[in-house]
Amino acid sequence: RNFHYITILRDPVSRYLSEWRHVQRGATWKASLHVCDGRPPTSEELPSCYTGDDWSGCPLKEFMDCPYNLANNRQVRMLSDLTLVGCYNLSVMPEKQRNKVLLESAKSNLKHMAFFGLTEFQRKTQYLFEKTFNMNFISPFTQYNTTRASSVEINEEIQKRIEGLNFLDMELYSYAKDLFLQRYQFMRQKDHQDARRKRQEQRKFLKGRFLQTHFQSQGQVQSQNPSQNQSQEQSDSNTSNGTNDYIGSVEKWR
Repeated sequence: RNFHYITILRDPVSRYLSEWRHVQRGATWKASLHVCDGRPPTSEELPSCYTGDDWSGCPLKEFMDCPYNLANNRQVRMLSDLTLVGCYNLSVMPEKQRNKVLLESAKSNLKHMAFFGLTEFQRKTQYLFEKTFNMNFISPFTQYNTTRASSVEINEEIQKRIEGLNFLDMELYSYAKDLFLQRYQFMRQKDHQDARRKRQEQRKFLKGRFLQTHFQSQGQVQSQNPSQNQSQEQSDSNTSNGTNDYIGSVEKWR
């Protein structure tokens, strides 16, 4: 079988706030083993941000203050090859180098996926998916501008801090948005070119049918009225006949 990898990216700040609200309601990732290079991380490599069964009721400040929070730069981490940086072992290489490797890996994997979309562009995402896989959805995608994340009111300082905590995701999303819109424009231009070519082929076909019918009708008239045709040929010997005039006009109109 041929498997195609696809993903949907989201604006990093909105995604981060959405995850916080999800965690605040009691969601956990305890079932996720975070297996990398054949083993899960140790408790020293990936400490927990909370004690107890879950992190329900967690304030946003506490959520942001945990340095081990996997919500930070989640999209880059989940799209990159963690084995390139020693998985969750932060002592393998300097942080700056680790971040660079993770970001480049995420960009490369995203670029080579069969398809990816953006939550903020639902209809364009649907269009690209349908064109990529030659499939059509039964109903159009709906763009919801009101979400749990959008209901959270934050000031500019909190906004900047979330962007700083997700600086890799911010850069990835900027890259993804640019690539996504390039693909969309390319596909739209291809659609217009295909439609124009089909119209040209249809006009050519109809023109051929018309000329064929016209010549057939002319032939029938000549066979029925030979004497009239002879006199017409003599009178028009110094001018172009009607068929040539018509063809010339078609050339002008085309």
